Amino acid sequence: MDNDRRASFLGLKESHEGPWDVVILPIPFEMTTSWIEGTEKGPSACIDASSQVELYDPLLPEELPCGLSFHTAEPWSSEAGTLMDQLDSIREYFSEWVGESFPLILGGEHGILPPIMEALSNHPELQGDLTRLTLVQIDAHADLRDELQGERYSHGTAIRRALDAGVGRVIQIGTRALSKSEAEFSMKDERVETWYARDILGGLGREGGWKGMLESISEIEGPVWITFDIDGLDGKLVPSTGTPVPGGLSHWAAVEVIESVFSASGIKVLGADVNEIAPGKEGPLTEFNAALIATKIITCHIAGYLSGKGE
Repeated sequence: MDNDRRASFLGLKESHEGPWDVVILPIPFEMTTSWIEGTEKGPSACIDASSQVELYDPLLPEELPCGLSFHTAEPWSSEAGTLMDQLDSIREYFSEWVGESFPLILGGEHGILPPIMEALSNHPELQGDLTRLTLVQIDAHADLRDELQGERYSHGTAIRRALDAGVGRVIQIGTRALSKSEAEFSMKDERVETWYARDILGGLGREGGWKGMLESISEIEGPVWITFDIDGLDGKLVPSTGTPVPGGLSHWAAVEVIESVFSASGIKVLGADVNEIAPGKEGPLTEFNAALIATKIITCHIAGYLSGKGE
């Protein structure tokens, strides 16, 4: 399908020629889903829903695209017959975009993350050294299992495999569904910092709480990648995602987290993925909320770019 006919993110008019300031990369990968299926249709549903997202944000001097160029790329696809070959294909797909523009990836199950991290290691800010990268993970699940249903490269092992790939640090926000082994791994491994939903959202007066989490974000130094599993939002906001979980972030809590990451003085955000999107059978709420999150990430990037922070 040519660029004139393919739907564009936010319904924006896009130029045929690059380089572009922002690229939207759909990765409709689904191979290890363990409950509700549908993430392979999530990226296209999110792009369709994004046409209804307002282009105004008070962080910007004018409506999106705010003078910048956008490009919605051809979706990733692969005929490979094995899981590992499919993941290799995702790494190759993303490698073509690393360092060229600000990438916003739409998924697809969370299993896309490890090959994304492997490709990202070649970013000029990392120069092959993923230990310099901090991964900010908004997610209901820890994704720290070593295997799930016998598979080591599963959506439920995405963060563990990202650490295996060399990622230096992970800050988990909104976690509320995990196994005992994952909780123990989080406590013992100094690379992992977990902010449980009950502690930052539950009103239980636990030490640190929401303010402590924001302070931790403000202290990050160096390159950052945001991985936003939409089940990090409260289940009522994303009822069609693979595993909706109650007790998650509200829309405005998510906005504050994203804005805090981009506004931290020591951080350079290299890109983001918004994953586990699945279209709803009873309405577009899930994919629309995913589009809102993706738009906020892009907006914050542009605001930083215009202020000189992103240069």
